[in-house]
Amino acid sequence: MRKHIVAGNWKMNTTVAEGVELAKAVVEHSAQVPADVKLIIAPPFTHLYPVAEVVKGTAVGLSSQNCADKEKGAYTGEVAVNMLAGVGCEYVILGHSERREYYGETDAKLVEKVKLALAQGLSPIFCIGEKKEEREAGRHFEVVTEQVKNVLFELTPEQMANIIVAYEPVWAIGTGLTATAEQAQEIHAEIRKVLAEKFGELAEEISILYGGSCKPSNAKELFACPDIDGGLIGGAALKAEDFIGIAVSFLLISCYFKVCSFL
Repeated sequence: MRKHIVAGNWKMNTTVAEGVELAKAVVEHSAQVPADVKLIIAPPFTHLYPVAEVVKGTAVGLSSQNCADKEKGAYTGEVAVNMLAGVGCEYVILGHSERREYYGETDAKLVEKVKLALAQGLSPIFCIGEKKEEREAGRHFEVVTEQVKNVLFELTPEQMANIIVAYEPVWAIGTGLTATAEQAQEIHAEIRKVLAEKFGELAEEISILYGGSCKPSNAKELFACPDIDGGLIGGAALKAEDFIGIAVSFLLISCYFKVCSFL
């Protein structure tokens, strides 16, 4: 059975003090979340150690938003994966569209990052997705297929088993737009189909998250889709109430199906 995951990407938001308070609020309210849903938060680099202290011993996982593509050395301003593991990170977000677009991250560089993260025991949350013009041109399947093949097809099945995939329609990030449940399910199913070409039945065990303006108001509809296993949450992750509300959507879905089966 695939893991249900709700991960919060705080991006470049909050001071350290604000981040610690947000993490405390997430931990405090995490008891509302179904036991089979994994909560993950991804603060900025500067917050990782104090936030790690907050989530230590709880069910809330800690992720970095990025890592270096080198193991160590004279790379001013970079943060190596062993440093992240050392402060308590279990996950790392890689390939986010903002990293690809604003910082020129290539598939080749992402292969290195993914492999370094896996070697340190971190589980990458690997992001893929198409831009607005690519969607309008009908190239969305082509774009995500290429992103999957160029990076994830370089892994062994053993490595792939520790990957979380996040589909993020770039046109829906921070725009208020959201893919319909039908659009999201269609492309999530296609991603799983592409993964199956390389990894066979393992593709059915890989969690694929939706990451495009997911909110408490639309999470239930999205998460009810058979190939959507959770969300990579941006803006809504900056409010504990909204973040927890998104995760609680899984409980509402479970209750709905139980009532339907009873009827």
